[in-house]
Amino acid sequence: MSARRRNPFPALITLALLPAVALGGCWRYADGRVPAAVSAGPTGTDAAGTGTPPVALNTALLSVRRAPGVLARGLNITTFETALQPFLQRLNDNECFAVSIDGAPVAAVHESAVLRPASNVKLITGAVALEVLGTDFTYTTSVKAEVGDGGVVSGDLFLVGGGDPLLSNSWWKGANAQFPQINGTSIEALADSVKAAGVTSITGSVIGDASRYDDVWYVPSWEKEIRFTEGGPLSALVVNDSREAADTSSNDPVVGAAKVFTQLLQERGITVGGAPSSGKAGGEPDIATVVSQPLPAILQEMLTTSDNTSADMILKEMGLKVKGAGTTDAGLAVVMETLQSWGVPLDGVTLLDGSGLSDDNRATCAALLAVVQHGSVDDAVGQGLPVGGSEGGTLADAFQEGQPLSGVIRAKTGTLDNTDGVANKLGAKALSGYVPLAGGGAIEFSLLLNGETITNKVEYRPIWEQFATILAAYPTGPGADVLAPR
Repeated sequence: MSARRRNPFPALITLALLPAVALGGCWRYADGRVPAAVSAGPTGTDAAGTGTPPVALNTALLSVRRAPGVLARGLNITTFETALQPFLQRLNDNECFAVSIDGAPVAAVHESAVLRPASNVKLITGAVALEVLGTDFTYTTSVKAEVGDGGVVSGDLFLVGGGDPLLSNSWWKGANAQFPQINGTSIEALADSVKAAGVTSITGSVIGDASRYDDVWYVPSWEKEIRFTEGGPLSALVVNDSREAADTSSNDPVVGAAKVFTQLLQERGITVGGAPSSGKAGGEPDIATVVSQPLPAILQEMLTTSDNTSADMILKEMGLKVKGAGTTDAGLAVVMETLQSWGVPLDGVTLLDGSGLSDDNRATCAALLAVVQHGSVDDAVGQGLPVGGSEGGTLADAFQEGQPLSGVIRAKTGTLDNTDGVANKLGAKALSGYVPLAGGGAIEFSLLLNGETITNKVEYRPIWEQFATILAAYPTGPGADVLAPR
């Protein structure tokens, strides 16, 4: 078991007061140099003669109340550390835990143990995507064709994929019925736009173009049993996760997308002469486009419903933007380079995908906590995480109403079952994220549990419940709101 971390807050309190001392000195110096001709202005106005000045605080400039957040942590941290000890002691060598408050370490055990992170990999993918792609990023799916007289396309019409993992019909609810899709991009809207562009007939075919990414549809390390059912195909053009109808899947996602679009055009009275196929557009102009919701909505889909395909297609998009190659390997290189630039401890970290589906992924609680600390509960990743006890996400049946952290905890779950019969192979149950604090700030944490039967509720739920009870009790003393200047 790792040694208990040293309490950093007495030193932080001292450091927090140093700026106050410096400001006090500057104020004294400046006070002695104000020219006599300068007046404060009439009562009830600021220096410009407008508005109402703020109410003066009675708290002395050098009071510890001038750093209420640090003070609150210092008063509560020892009790918090003590409360965590029984929890830390119950975790074995195949389990790790690390926790901090507003980025300051509190306690950890086995934080450098190299373990299976399962879908907690999505936290890494999301955090890096937020930096690399930016919050304004959107996917664009386009239609290209030469439209002649009378709205006739003499030849083929091209449906060009932009990498959108959520392009879908209105009837498609996602690959996992338990967690329905929430932020889809309407392919019907794209067909409407083609109709609005005046197209009446296509003498050739609808051709799907997926050349934006490579044609490796599944990560090689994914077991065959989970391909398609759990994630993929990872094509730059895929509709309804490669379903042509609720009960019909496609062997080729690109041809399947062209087939779906052909049917939508025909339903709108546009005749199509040939059979749907795949290929690559030439210099044809855009006649219609459909744009996805911005990246925060895509990340919400990926994190809240734990959508694997979204995660691994985001990975390819990052590879394309930074390395010029829409491949998994290029995306992984971007992720590792970004983590290194953040100072994330990478010893033992091995990533094979962006979703966590691969059983060969490895991570540590130290690395995952550093990623969570780099972000914020208020950014697109933090706000995209499922909330304990809330419907529509992977924490819906945990931390339910009346239980500790219900409606408060925001965290990414992760599950890998050991169901393939391999001897001594461990499954994984992971949980990392935030517990927002009422007075501001947040507790950041990472908990990885590996074991042959750890995915059984009777094994992991008691651990979660003990963890939740301790974190929900913080702070036991006064918070920053109580200790703020008055």
